[in-house]
Amino acid sequence: MDTEAILERRRLRRRASFWRVTAFVILLLAILAGASLMWNKDGLGAAVGGQVADIRVDGFITTRPDAVKVIDRAVKASSVKAIVLHIDSGGGAASGGEALYNAVRRASEKKPVVAVIDGLGASAAYMTAIAADHIVARESAITGSIGVIFQFGHFEELLQKIGAQYEEVKSAPLKGEPSIFKAPDPAATAMLKSVVDDTYDWFVGLVADRRGLPKPEARRLADGSIYTGRQALRLKLIDDVGGDPEARAWLASVKGVSEDLPLREWKPDGSVFAMFQEDALAGFVRLIGLDAGAATILPRRLTVDGLLSVWQAPLFGRSDR
Repeated sequence: MDTEAILERRRLRRRASFWRVTAFVILLLAILAGASLMWNKDGLGAAVGGQVADIRVDGFITTRPDAVKVIDRAVKASSVKAIVLHIDSGGGAASGGEALYNAVRRASEKKPVVAVIDGLGASAAYMTAIAADHIVARESAITGSIGVIFQFGHFEELLQKIGAQYEEVKSAPLKGEPSIFKAPDPAATAMLKSVVDDTYDWFVGLVADRRGLPKPEARRLADGSIYTGRQALRLKLIDDVGGDPEARAWLASVKGVSEDLPLREWKPDGSVFAMFQEDALAGFVRLIGLDAGAATILPRRLTVDGLLSVWQAPLFGRSDR
C-alpha cells in the first residue's frame, strides 16, 4: 500500500472519530437538556425532598386567568407540599377573580396556601387572596377596594356631530343594553344596578365568611376604600405584615412545611395569551372606520365586556414591586 493511501486512510479514521465524538457530545447535551427540563418541570427536581410552589398573580386579571391552570397543576404534583401566591394586581374582571378564588379554595382542601401581597392586592386580587389559608401583605402594600363596577361609554352626541345615524330592531326594550350608541334609559340603568348590587353582595359575603367578620362590618369596609397592609391588619382583612419569610414561617409553624424546602416558581404553559378580547368597543372602532386592532391601545379595563372588580389607578402603570 502506497504512502498516499495510508495517509488517506488515517484521515478517514480521524474524520470518523471526530464525527463519533461530535455525535456523542450532541447526544449527551440532548440528554442533559432533557433531564434538566424534566428536573424543573412542575418541580420534579424537588421530588425527593419536596418543594413549595411559587405562583404569581400579576397585572390585570382577565376573565380566564392563566394562574388557575397553574394552581391546578401544582395541586396534582406530589412534590408540591404548599403553595405561596405572590399577588401584585389591582384586580380586573369579577369573573376572573371568582375563577381564581375557586381555584385557590380547591387547592386549599389538599395543600396549604399562603397569599403574599407584594405591592398591590385590590378588588378581584383581594378576592383571590382571601381564598388562601393565610394572608401576608407588606406594610406599604395596597389592598381592599372591595366592590364591583360596570363601566360603559356612549357616543350619541358624537354620532350626531359626524352625521351618523344608528337604528336597531330588538326583541325587548332591555335587549342589548347598555348600548354605546345612545344614552341608557332609566330601566337599563336600574337593570345594571341590580346586577352590580347582587355581585357586590356576593363579594361582601365572601369577605365576611373568609375573614370571620360580621356581614355588616364587612359591608362597612367594602365601600371601595383601599388600605395599606398595616391598616388591613388592624381591620382583620389580612393576617400578618411582611413577605416570604413570614409566609414560610407560618407554613412551618402551623402546617409543618419545612422552611428548608425550595421555593420554585411555577409558570403558565403555552404561548403568551392574547392581551385583549374583541368586544363591543372594538366593534365601534370598526364602525367609525378604524382597524379593530386600534382598540388595543385602550386601557384593558375598557376592553372587558362585563363586570369589573378593580382598583383603577394602577391600570395606567405598575406598582413598584
